Amino acid sequence: MDVQALVSAYYDRQPEPPVPAQRVVFGTSGHRGSSFDTTFNEWHICAIAQAICEYRAAHQIDGPLFAGADTHALSRPALATAVEVFAANGVHVMLSTGDEFTPTPAVSHAILVHNRGRTEGLADGVVVTPSHNPPRDGGFKYNSANGGPADPAITRWVENRANELLGLKLRDVKRLPTAEAFRSPTIHRHDYLDAYTREISEVIDVDAIRGAKLSLGVDPLGGAGVHYWHRIAERHGLDLVSVNDVVDPTFSFMTLDWDGQIRMDPSSPYAMRGLIDLKDRFDLAFACDTDHDRHGIVTRAGLLPPNHYLSAAIAYLFGHRPRWRPDAGVGKTVVSSGMIDRVTRAAHRPLYETPVGFKWFVDGLLDGSLGFGGEESAGASCLRLDGTGWSTDKDGIVLALLAAEMTARMDRDPSEIYRGLTREFGDPHYERIEAPVTPAGKAALLRLSPDAIRSTTLAGEPIQAILTKAPGNNADLGGVKVVAQSGWFAARPSGTESIYKIYAESFLGLDHLRRIQSEATVIVDAALGAQPKPPAPTPNP
Repeated sequence: MDVQALVSAYYDRQPEPPVPAQRVVFGTSGHRGSSFDTTFNEWHICAIAQAICEYRAAHQIDGPLFAGADTHALSRPALATAVEVFAANGVHVMLSTGDEFTPTPAVSHAILVHNRGRTEGLADGVVVTPSHNPPRDGGFKYNSANGGPADPAITRWVENRANELLGLKLRDVKRLPTAEAFRSPTIHRHDYLDAYTREISEVIDVDAIRGAKLSLGVDPLGGAGVHYWHRIAERHGLDLVSVNDVVDPTFSFMTLDWDGQIRMDPSSPYAMRGLIDLKDRFDLAFACDTDHDRHGIVTRAGLLPPNHYLSAAIAYLFGHRPRWRPDAGVGKTVVSSGMIDRVTRAAHRPLYETPVGFKWFVDGLLDGSLGFGGEESAGASCLRLDGTGWSTDKDGIVLALLAAEMTARMDRDPSEIYRGLTREFGDPHYERIEAPVTPAGKAALLRLSPDAIRSTTLAGEPIQAILTKAPGNNADLGGVKVVAQSGWFAARPSGTESIYKIYAESFLGLDHLRRIQSEATVIVDAALGAQPKPPAPTPNP
């Protein structure tokens, strides 16, 4: 990738608001795009930052705004643009000391620490990151005063106002020149690295890890936490070695993902090939994506699938956190493994099942009613040891260190703990595939009614539930989930491609999973009014 050309395009290309693809769109985790496609450019960030300033003013959020950025090439320019707007609007911004890269969980943690016990002067934050996306992409997300990803009502307001500002060619955007903005008295420095790493012992039993003398390896994947791991190792006396400290905006050191793209995805065995090859060098190894909100766990058996680790982590946490509320529950998305349901029932804890998106777990992690919240895409967070909030956004660093704590306390690594769960609850097979759909079909899937599903059986078993709303909070799933006793599938349209995603799981084996997948496409196509046809799904590892 030509980094100079990418950054030049950020400044030189201006979006055309009438073109839908060039407007501001907040997905499950902020606005993302590429300057090459005129979907992530200076005008977009000006408009989003101004909209956030206006939202803050309208809702009396007048405390500091904690701001962080990852190592993608577009992150620094976008952060500078945002500071120009924030300073012009008189917003007090907390930038990292020494311009250190800042992981998403460090921003969330800082917001919660500042706001604890306050009713006035509340803080919020932004993180400039496209997560694990390819090097050409940029991303910008807003975390509200609860420390987590802003809820849909907030992001809808910011999105709409930002697009109004684009339509006005930024006429109502307040902005200072870069040098003047950074000299503004409202721009401050905050040592995210020190604050976060100092308090990590309040959420992870680092004494147990140190006492077990575990040999640990970590690959930051060129991301924002590259210096955090060294500080954690030094401060807490851990035998923790970083196998790669390279920061390169082309990410050319990465092994290619399943489709030949560069992604810093710690849940992908393709992207994680370098660390997997080192698995016998350590007792346990792990990695995080570029903004360090996702985790990947490598044991001597290889890369642990995200659903396996979430299940093992839940089983462990609810047996080793005596200070958590006795009614603290487990948050999961509807497309996460049914193993989580079984583990949660066995722990006698409530299950809170939501649509896709970590934002649904924020309130529970804030008030302690959820001890754990996790997504099938390897994103999760949990409470401090004392049952109070730690991070209400995904925290890959904590989940990685939790794997080491589990190994130290149980004398078994997470893959061995998961194998024990399968002997107790069954051994599920889980997979996500994709199937083609027309734009009209995607729209129909989003508004599908349970009554549109005519089938009464799934892979030989009676259908027990047809869901278009989440059981936990009654929010729209943006698709459908069909559940039988031994398996289920969920179908959701892609936001960018002419496909819908089919998540499926079986507790009766691989052949049963294939039946579920085959019938899923027929059931969904029939519900959408299409003629059932032999499916030709594409595996997506």
